[in-house]
Amino acid sequence: MSNTGLIQRIRNTNKPSPPVLACSKLLLCIMPIAQITIGAVHLEDCPRQPYIPIYLIVVGVFGLALSLLSCLPCAKKPEDGTTNPLSQICTAWNSLTSCFLFCWFITGNVWIYSIYQPNYNKNTTHVEPYCDRTLYLFAFWTTTLVYILLCLFLLGGCCVFLCFFLCGRADPDDDV
Repeated sequence: MSNTGLIQRIRNTNKPSPPVLACSKLLLCIMPIAQITIGAVHLEDCPRQPYIPIYLIVVGVFGLALSLLSCLPCAKKPEDGTTNPLSQICTAWNSLTSCFLFCWFITGNVWIYSIYQPNYNKNTTHVEPYCDRTLYLFAFWTTTLVYILLCLFLLGGCCVFLCFFLCGRADPDDDV
């Protein structure tokens, strides 16, 4: 009842070609660039919660840096399985950046969801704090999108695990 044959076949799948990898990296950079842009354009447009544009800028900069640093040769593991000091530094940097982004994401959740449905109208006669509609809704939906994608990945992972569990018993390599 060993799943080693199935797992071995998964590990030995072909890697995507460089153009496919480049296109996927480019697509992953679109969201951080949009976050930086919208945060910078609307930097002073949310007196109700002035940290929301800063949140977008910081998460965009660090997300873009993480995406671009993964393209460097130091981020790749050598084929022979050895490690070099530069690779270890890159791994440590990526881990620290990911940890920071996780904490910053939680902080951004507090800032965004705590003022849900803010006043969107900038009124010169009424002094009530407002938040620009584009800025707030972009921050709200990009944050909510992370939760939606996380749920989809967890659901997909559970389905894959269930398939491995059910199909693992019918592994053709077990008969040998």
